[in-house]
Amino acid sequence: MPSLSNLGLRGRTTRNGRPIPPIRVPLSAYVVDCGVYLDGRRLPGRFTHAEAVRTVRERGEGFVWIGLHEPDEEQIKGIAETFGLHELAVEDAVHAHQRPKLERYDDVLFMVLKTVSYAGHEDPTTASELVETGEIMVFVGKDFLVTVRHGRHSGLRRLRQQLEEDPEQLALGPAAVLHAIADQVVDTYLEVTNQVDEDVERAETDVFAQRSHLSMDQLYMLKREVLEFRRAVQPLAQPLRRLAEGYTPLIPAEVRSYFRNVEDHLTSVAEKVNGFNELLDALLDAAAAKINLRANTDMRKITAWAAIISVPTMVAGIYGMNFDYMPETKMKYAYPVVVSIIVLACVTLYRIFRRNKWL
Repeated sequence: MPSLSNLGLRGRTTRNGRPIPPIRVPLSAYVVDCGVYLDGRRLPGRFTHAEAVRTVRERGEGFVWIGLHEPDEEQIKGIAETFGLHELAVEDAVHAHQRPKLERYDDVLFMVLKTVSYAGHEDPTTASELVETGEIMVFVGKDFLVTVRHGRHSGLRRLRQQLEEDPEQLALGPAAVLHAIADQVVDTYLEVTNQVDEDVERAETDVFAQRSHLSMDQLYMLKREVLEFRRAVQPLAQPLRRLAEGYTPLIPAEVRSYFRNVEDHLTSVAEKVNGFNELLDALLDAAAAKINLRANTDMRKITAWAAIISVPTMVAGIYGMNFDYMPETKMKYAYPVVVSIIVLACVTLYRIFRRNKWL
């Protein structure tokens, strides 16, 4: 391996032979990082995208990894021209809101991955959002990799540090970085799956509790979040399968098996998410049936009480007509007798309705 001085990394020297340190080029707000990797090791110093790709192509080995965060069309234009990125893929990367997919433009791969993050909350029944989504777009070429991130939780800084601590993996080239990104995204799916599982179990307990405070709106909100999660997971299966099956020579054979492992993990996540969706369908049906049953029970109670109240109402109505010749109106004990009959009729009706479980 040539020395760092032979690679031109020390820059020019002064007349007395002292080296001039590399120029520190400030990164733009949208350029998170730009690194040059040779034999799995990052070269020291900072580079612009033009300097980075020129360094790699002059040496004929290594690759460039540029990380961008929510760039606009003007900001990504120079990078797209330098690396020869297709304008349609660049448009997708800028505007985001894409489904997970894998496309090939000549000798450049373009892959979209949906990232997810579990929104912390004390109670899923009162949360407005359980799963937050973002996106990572990846351009993969022979000697470069450009990542474009959208969302607050889709950071790759820690992943880059982990890869830089494993030169053997980075030595496999941009394909190894693409695998590491896909692996991290799917691992996050597994973590979110476990957290959503707890919310679904809690919702199931609330639905079948005798006194439940869970509303249909809250169940629909939970189902909506699960569907959003499923839209991030399911479409990714085909791109991973194509990468594992040798869709392009940009993915060497030694990396394909790693994509198979990621695909297996994704299959496990997809099965769980589909299970959540089916269970929530059943919970919605059960909650609707419970609401109907409660409405029927309330209606029976109202009907029973209306029947009981109708007895004194009817008697009072008869005796309130003020006719001169009404039966038993001149009797000494007519009033208590009538009241006793009313009470007896009401008690009898109450006991009948209680026995039939209307009250």
